[in-house]
Amino acid sequence: MKSKTVIVIGAGIGGIVAATHLAQHGIKVTVIEKNSRAGGRCDRISREGHHFDTGPTLLVMPLLYEAEFQAMGSSMRERLDLKRVDPTYHLVFDDNSQLALTSDMKSMQEQLEAFESGSFQGLLRYMNEGHRHYHVGIERLVNRDFRKASEFFTFKNLPLLYQLKPFANHYRNMSAYFDDPRLKAAFTFQDVYMGLSPFEAPATFSMMPYTELAHGVWYPRGGMYSVVEALMELARAAGVEFIFNSPVERIDANKTHARGVVLSNGQTLEADAVLANADLPYVYNDLLPDENLAKTLKSKRFSCSVISFFWGLDKTYETLGPHTLFLAHDYRENFERIIRDLNLPANPSLYVHAPARLDPAMSPPGQDTLIAIVPVGHMSENGGQAQQSCGQDWKQIRDDARQHVLRRLASLGIHDLESHIKFETSFTPLSWQKRYNLMKGSTHGLCHNLTQLGYFRPHNRHPRYHNLYFTGASTHPGTGMPTAMVSGRLSAQRIMDDLQVQL
Repeated sequence: MKSKTVIVIGAGIGGIVAATHLAQHGIKVTVIEKNSRAGGRCDRISREGHHFDTGPTLLVMPLLYEAEFQAMGSSMRERLDLKRVDPTYHLVFDDNSQLALTSDMKSMQEQLEAFESGSFQGLLRYMNEGHRHYHVGIERLVNRDFRKASEFFTFKNLPLLYQLKPFANHYRNMSAYFDDPRLKAAFTFQDVYMGLSPFEAPATFSMMPYTELAHGVWYPRGGMYSVVEALMELARAAGVEFIFNSPVERIDANKTHARGVVLSNGQTLEADAVLANADLPYVYNDLLPDENLAKTLKSKRFSCSVISFFWGLDKTYETLGPHTLFLAHDYRENFERIIRDLNLPANPSLYVHAPARLDPAMSPPGQDTLIAIVPVGHMSENGGQAQQSCGQDWKQIRDDARQHVLRRLASLGIHDLESHIKFETSFTPLSWQKRYNLMKGSTHGLCHNLTQLGYFRPHNRHPRYHNLYFTGASTHPGTGMPTAMVSGRLSAQRIMDDLQVQL
């Protein structure tokens, strides 16, 4: 019998994983990618011996990675050379106080008690809540594919209303554990991973600081792009075909089914099913003909964006740890400027990553590689590639963000960094949109507020074209490398179920 065929649009994490599962079950899979290499926004820049991850810079939720590698018949530990990062972050506050987040509970006790008496007991109670949120959330929400409303709205799921605190505000919930605003910030900033403000995120996301401290933060040799390379090895071993430098112009569909894709060079490729791993709002807006569905998706809440700086330095700054996070005292105003005003805060919180502290091969000997990430609002409109968009002057915003990074580093005694920059590459929301087709330059896709989680998040199959499927950050279960792997597996399972492929 002739093998079933599937075309995957986009070689992001979800697309690679889905393609691997499908190919391992005898389906002929072709992945079409617009760029010259795989990974999507989890990309790599290499220049003059300096190597930069453009996406995630650390591996969190290792248990989820392990489970997803195992589901593909492999082992994460055998595929990746992992190093535990501890302390995970070096937090620097505006009053010059500092906190090193570590799994060493004795060190945490000494540090926290210096901030606030009794706060270590607060951390233990918070970790207990995070443990529940993590394990219940992964089992009952993340790993589930809610194909019908009846699979989500069940009596069995009613306890989730109090088990996961979905209606409790994350930052407000911190008052049960800490009084000091610095500590509240220290254990809620991870909400930015979801493109969310902790002032609107559900308390469910206490699972993130929990997993970082309980399961560890890790760094693979070669950087996070080595995860992409490991997944590509599995995909190619399964027989997946990749075609790079080939943008998809549109999805070819009739009234009920997708027939294949049309490439930008006019070539048409046919398949039994199409799986879109491109940014979901972009797929609806640019690759499909239904304007009403595109408008509905475009009207949803989008995550924030970031301005990223990639610096090759001719000098090493050994005093700078691998992960340094500067948290502003006007924490709430930071998020209001980003989420409400779609702008750069006056005193932004920001993150600096020095990968050579963890893997010396990430920079030439005697030199350094730095990545600075400054959260900003997404584009206020999705039009054009101009530097200015609806009052957002991205060149000026980028220049302001750079000065904030240099100012923050100067507070740690690093005053000469600018004079040692050999080269700079920077990404603004315009860059994220152009390079990776991320609508509005939103680096995390659709945001993860309560009405866009679980069953309420866009599903992985088109409502009308029943052989058109989706995977990636804007579909269930959401953004992040490990959840993208879950998304890929869930989408592949649904395709196989619909194609009636025997497992």
